[in-house]
Amino acid sequence: MGMIQEFKEFAVKGNAMDLAVGVIIGGAFGKIVDSIVGDLIMPIISRVVGKLDFSNLFIILGDNPNNLATLADLKKAGIAVFAYGSFLTILVNFVILAFIIFMMVKQMNRLRKAEPVPEPAAPVTPEDIVLLREIRDSLKK
Repeated sequence: MGMIQEFKEFAVKGNAMDLAVGVIIGGAFGKIVDSIVGDLIMPIISRVVGKLDFSNLFIILGDNPNNLATLADLKKAGIAVFAYGSFLTILVNFVILAFIIFMMVKQMNRLRKAEPVPEPAAPVTPEDIVLLREIRDSLKK
């Protein structure tokens, strides 16, 4: 019965719930970033570079007896293909996602209130030192 109780406490605690919410939001956010990369950024990059579709950038490594021209057809036929266009798209996707997460963490750290650091208390001067100082000051006069 103790293990079930421990699991219940773990599952209900904030850490597990925060993780679950983070995974769900991360999945949805990943789709948004995929759309930004695939629908907005990569067409602009491909237009600048001169290629219309990055996903069809590949090098055929195997024999191509039927002269297949698209990546999907080559993969379906089982021909070895070095598909660097898909990798470039995923790499751009990762860089954008990492930058956005970096900016979010930076903003969260800025919004988090800095905890005030207590100033160290001034050391208490012993009474005999105080008396000696008073005597010194009175002798100077």
